Amino acid sequence: MPIYEYECNICHHQFEKRQRFDDPPVAKCPKCKDKASRVFRPVPIIFKGSGFYITDSRNGNTKLPDVSKHE
Repeated sequence: MPIYEYECNICHHQFEKRQRFDDPPVAKCPKCKDKASRVFRPVPIIFKGSGFYITDSRNGNTKLPDVSKHE
């Protein structure tokens, strides 16, 4: 089961709660017993290995087509 992060709407206490995917996102603050809301955080992305940079995918011998000339 995943662990979700919550923050209280009144006292702003942050806590974690283990819930199933199909459980509604409702929790009560352990401090003041008021309703808490689920906190969403961005997931970090880490690119490892070669091929993620423009310099990794090109070699020095490749020429790009000249798009300035019209035939």
